[in-house]
Amino acid sequence: MQYILYFLIAIGATTVGSLTGMGGGVIIKPLMDVIHGFDVQTIGVLSCITVFAMSLVSIGKQLLAKTEIPFQTAVPLAVGSVAGGMAGESLLRAIVARLQANELVTVVQNVALGLLILMVFIYMKNKHRIKSCNLKGAVPSVLAGVFLGMCSSFLGIGGGPINVALIIFLFSYPTKTATVCSLVTILFAQISKLAMIAAGAGFEAYDLSIAPVMIVGAIAGGFLGASLNKQFSEKSVERAFNGVQILVLAITVYNIVYNL
Repeated sequence: MQYILYFLIAIGATTVGSLTGMGGGVIIKPLMDVIHGFDVQTIGVLSCITVFAMSLVSIGKQLLAKTEIPFQTAVPLAVGSVAGGMAGESLLRAIVARLQANELVTVVQNVALGLLILMVFIYMKNKHRIKSCNLKGAVPSVLAGVFLGMCSSFLGIGGGPINVALIIFLFSYPTKTATVCSLVTILFAQISKLAMIAAGAGFEAYDLSIAPVMIVGAIAGGFLGASLNKQFSEKSVERAFNGVQILVLAITVYNIVYNL
């Protein structure tokens, strides 16, 4: 029963994550906090592995479908996300060591996630009234990647709605283009986090018994979500994006109240 539950979480989250560019971790992390089956750091690792598998499959499918990817922005974003991912993982370890309480760390993560999602939701609903920056060049892309990678790794969400909203605001891309850029950033942020784990305590320190099931779900979700992204209109993708934000915000509020 446990394996079926986590498979459903993985395939559902990564389908939506691939469709909207959220990555899936923004759903996986708070849902696994609700279940309380694993500690904070193990949940982060399981979410990272699942999102990595999804983003690899999803980007591969987008490339095969000859989706236009603005590599002049996506590549510097990815490079920055690697550095940010390492910084975020170091920050998470420091907070876990400092607080010495799984519930408190969960509250900190969910408060930060909830505030970010609320800000993104407000922006996405009003972005037609907010002038975007229309930035160009590698430097702003790298700096944005550092910030996004740090959020991704520290919160264990694989990027989430923060990526898409910031890419739209900074670089003036339409939602579907920002979705693909977000997935590239997510992929490299997860690579940096997995590399840090491998170089540090290693994966033996975590209970990854359900990882294979979640990876299978992520691969299926990556294929399904990428296919839906091609079929859906810009407006439909945006509606799905906003709907998921409301769901995740509700889950984070529950997690905060439960763990206080």
